[in-house]
Amino acid sequence: MSPLRFELLAFDWDGTLFDSTACIVKSIQAAAREFGLPEVPKERAQHVIGLGLEPALQIAVPDLPRERYRDLANAYRRHYFATVHEVTLFEGVPDLLLELKRRGHRLTVATGKSRRGLDEALRQVGLTDLFEATRTAEETASKPHPQMLHELMDELRVPAHGTLMIGDTTHDLQLAANAGTAALAVSFGAHAAAELLALQPLAVVPNVPALATWLRQHG
Repeated sequence: MSPLRFELLAFDWDGTLFDSTACIVKSIQAAAREFGLPEVPKERAQHVIGLGLEPALQIAVPDLPRERYRDLANAYRRHYFATVHEVTLFEGVPDLLLELKRRGHRLTVATGKSRRGLDEALRQVGLTDLFEATRTAEETASKPHPQMLHELMDELRVPAHGTLMIGDTTHDLQLAANAGTAALAVSFGAHAAAELLALQPLAVVPNVPALATWLRQHG
């Protein structure tokens, strides 16, 4: 087997492995309606996916006094956890992750989710033991601050040149740039391919089979 180019693969969760974009958008919109606020456009709600929850809500729902965002976040969580059980991994993701693990890659997650949200999602899809390390936005700095990736690299003792960030948003790509790592984008999540291409990742792939092919050839 040829040496791995990227020992450490850091996956975003929502919109990259987990098909949760629509669930998150609807939960943001429902929380805003609960507070009597104007309807949040789908595009604005999608744009903030990947950020920590309160920073995301401050952008998606700007017409609220700052001290009310914690309450809005709690409303969002109620709506999200009421429906997330209907969400699953993108087709082909379990097989891809197992293949990458067999090849010797060290799999991690770098996500804007809460610890509760990530742990429940991992249990839901049966992947709790597949990842060597995970970081959520409530445990460290939110994307695109580099701390999340720096902590994963330090924990697994893998340098930046051996690390690849894989995500579906410009926040993921900016995180990688700030941390000094390479980045690979997927265009089947929250952000459009044109937005992702503007940040010059190694590639933008349109689906899970293309992601698998790219990683086999270049990972």
